[in-house]
Amino acid sequence: MRIHYAIIALAAGLSLAAAYFLWRPEGRAVSVDDAIRESWTRAAPDWQVRLVQDETQKVCSTYRNAPPKPIADAVLARERAMIQYPADGKLMGDWRKGERLAQSGYGGRFTDYPPRQENGGNCYACHQLDKTELSFGTLGPSLLDYGKNRRYADAEIRAVYERIYNPHAAIPCANMPRMGASKFLTIEQIKDLVAYVMAPDSPVNR
Repeated sequence: MRIHYAIIALAAGLSLAAAYFLWRPEGRAVSVDDAIRESWTRAAPDWQVRLVQDETQKVCSTYRNAPPKPIADAVLARERAMIQYPADGKLMGDWRKGERLAQSGYGGRFTDYPPRQENGGNCYACHQLDKTELSFGTLGPSLLDYGKNRRYADAEIRAVYERIYNPHAAIPCANMPRMGASKFLTIEQIKDLVAYVMAPDSPVNR
């Protein structure tokens, strides 16, 4: 129940300042940060580090995802420097593997620890991709015909790779997670997702 108090406060649209203190059933007041921190006390050490914000996350929290231009430019430069490209120079892999990754939400949950399979991209949580898929999120734009609409251009393929690897390198404080920079997905997995979005024979573009 500990973590639920923090989630309820945030979901209700309250700022951390307005909801700084929460009340325990025993009548003890506790800060939102402490409530979240206490809920992770039994988590593995490599999970507990997820509570520590990096420089970009701190900036985005401070400015509510709308930093002023000089700071936004610094975010772009810092995050772009983190992008790593495939050693073989090829930015597209196997779209069939990418399709499975896009549909998989495995990884990063308490039930997934210790890991028993590869992490998934969970792309359908935010995007529409395949015309036949009925269940998809709308937080991100539809990606139907994404490659076709961009004529499968090499520059567009590179842009998709970079956006998946580290979206903050394109949009400061983007909602999309940094799949590559966080090491949540491997470079090979990202190549497969790029192929799913950009390959002419992928269901996304058929």
